[in-house]
Amino acid sequence: MTPSPELVMSFGDVAHAIQLALAPVFLLTGIAGLLNVMASRLARIIDRGRSLTEEELPVHLHDTDLLHKELNRLERRRHYASSAITACTCSALLVCMVVAFIFLQVLLQVEFKWVISALFTASTLTLIVGLGYFLREVHLATRTVRIQIVARAN
Repeated sequence: MTPSPELVMSFGDVAHAIQLALAPVFLLTGIAGLLNVMASRLARIIDRGRSLTEEELPVHLHDTDLLHKELNRLERRRHYASSAITACTCSALLVCMVVAFIFLQVLLQVEFKWVISALFTASTLTLIVGLGYFLREVHLATRTVRIQIVARAN
């Protein structure tokens, strides 16, 4: 028994929807990798802040002005890292909505191309914002941390 033409068409439509959804799913994988890196940086910033407020301070930070400056820098970095994570998470959620609307378009036989386009554009823009915050946090970290090279006497 051969399937009816409507059934074959719907399988083809679903297969096409799956093909269309593959690119956003790969984008989700990339965003997940970025979120992993950002969350690791945020955890290190928080750990550094806790170590400065709870443990024995390094000799160079016994001056309260230096300690407050260091804590303020860490707070700014924490803010940028947290904002980057928020924006990239919003981007991932928008990509998920793109995938959902691709499948709804097939299932309901309703055109959602403007919605899909708007969601994908919004996702890209929020990803740009998140990467901008991440770049700012990295730049701030490299500006505030100086590695001193100690010359050895021969």
